Amino acid sequence: MRWRGRRKSNNVEDRRSVRVSGRSRSGGGMLQLLPMVFKVLGFKGTVLAVVCLGAFSLFTGNLGNVLSGLGLQQTNSVSQSTEPLRETAAEKELVDFVSVILADTEETWTSIFQQKGLSYQEPQLVLFRGAVKSACGMAQSAMGPFYCPGDRKVYIDLGFYDQLKNRYKAPGDFAQAYVIAHEIGHHVQTLLGISGKIHAARNKLSTADANKLSVRQELQADCFAGVWAHHANRTRQLLEIGDVEEGLVAASAIGDDTLQKQSRGYVSPDSFTHGSSAQRVKWFKTGLTSGNMDQCNTFSNF
Repeated sequence: MRWRGRRKSNNVEDRRSVRVSGRSRSGGGMLQLLPMVFKVLGFKGTVLAVVCLGAFSLFTGNLGNVLSGLGLQQTNSVSQSTEPLRETAAEKELVDFVSVILADTEETWTSIFQQKGLSYQEPQLVLFRGAVKSACGMAQSAMGPFYCPGDRKVYIDLGFYDQLKNRYKAPGDFAQAYVIAHEIGHHVQTLLGISGKIHAARNKLSTADANKLSVRQELQADCFAGVWAHHANRTRQLLEIGDVEEGLVAASAIGDDTLQKQSRGYVSPDSFTHGSSAQRVKWFKTGLTSGNMDQCNTFSNF
């Protein structure tokens, strides 16, 4: 990607020097809540639980909707301490990269919203290490990047990119940018009122049907990521040869079916929450090819 020397966003909040620890009021942390989570979701067995956690660790999406939909959103009693920030040259460059990509999403979505007579409200992107406190509760790095609608912020531990490259075999700077663009896609859904409608609808559905609705929401965020990539390339020539392929590899690597096959050897479509590899690739390509967010209606064009 041709990102060096470009504008950086002023909306990056660096909390990497902040150490967070704590317990929920119910007397347990996230790991202690997992049995309840999987019971509510209808997943049975230790192996299946591990599979679901592994899938959730990639693009958790709208964390507030997930937790509140399960009735598990809680206020955590946490303690915070600050220590000197230590970073490698490689990590510093990655911070610059994230800031540039965020700035580019701001430019794209501000323009698109203006064309529709709307005002785009720029989100904050929070960098953290280990654990972080958000309006959606306390989250661990293992949960992966996520968007919290409660404070309208994207959260990411940069160590996730090592996992994306080494564990899920999706290397490259455009794959990294896709992660950010997907989470910004959830912010767009919040601003448009889509997330609120989905949350209200999920509470009236069975687990299987609620999962299907979640899949449609995630696929739309993938499509919105493609819309951003289209405009970033058309108006600012951000992409280089091979970048699109990196994005497609990343989209394929994190499909629910791919993750489940790797973890347990078989697939359970009713438990999908993000979509299959083929679906994620399809909707990312839809946004990338068209550059039109109106083509991202995954709720009627499934």
